[in-house]
Amino acid sequence: MSLPALHVFPAYATLADKFGWYALRVLCFGVLLFLLLPILVIIPLSFSSSTFLAYPMPGWSMRWYENLFTSDDWIRATRNSFIVAPLATLLATVLGTLAAVGLARVQFFGKGALMSLLIAPMVVPVVVVGVSTYLFFVQIGLADTYLGLVLVHAALGAPFVLTTVLATLQSFNHNLVRASLGLGAGPISTFFRVTLPIIAPGVISGALFAFATSFDEVVVTLFIAGPNQVTLPRQMFTGIRENISPTIAAVATLLIIFTTLLMLALEWVRGRRH
Repeated sequence: MSLPALHVFPAYATLADKFGWYALRVLCFGVLLFLLLPILVIIPLSFSSSTFLAYPMPGWSMRWYENLFTSDDWIRATRNSFIVAPLATLLATVLGTLAAVGLARVQFFGKGALMSLLIAPMVVPVVVVGVSTYLFFVQIGLADTYLGLVLVHAALGAPFVLTTVLATLQSFNHNLVRASLGLGAGPISTFFRVTLPIIAPGVISGALFAFATSFDEVVVTLFIAGPNQVTLPRQMFTGIRENISPTIAAVATLLIIFTTLLMLALEWVRGRRH
């Protein structure tokens, strides 16, 4: 039994067409490999028995994972990340969803300018956001606090929720809302029983983006967080600057796995939406 062909070309395909088809795929594979190699190279180093991040590795060891789960500094940073990121995500999701629903339902003068203002944290350099936020938070006593860190992370994540939910609302049938209101349901009840279930995939996608933004944020955290609010990315930055340890490779490996799971969850949500 003969093996199936990898690709069936149409009868009119020339030799140049076939060459271009294969060349494009080789190029795409090369670009993908170029992007992934720096990430994949760090994974074996997390299991190295050496105290330096270098190849070839002298042997295999789990000591750096053990150090990660027993070090007070890394435990505190991990705990802070899993405190700040969920709270910032919740706040960003609520504010971004409400803003998207409001912008989608009404037309008014200056709507474009307001939209540009709301998504500004996505385009403004993070260093500018960090400096300006720090100068403002110092004046009102929110610098070096968990609340300040949650607020600024929520501000960075809310535009992702806003744009994702707005995209979902483009195909939303607003007659469903009018029918619900016409049948006697209140605005709040209509939102939770009609609008939210339909736009839920967009809300979840935006929330995942907001969580990833907060969990990976380091620049603004350097300005806002104090010694007690050190997050995992900031601890990694400090470790790279002061003492490069293979523990950083162990943390990076776990973050790669965690981020991959987030992206798979996002694709699953998108699949459910379609």
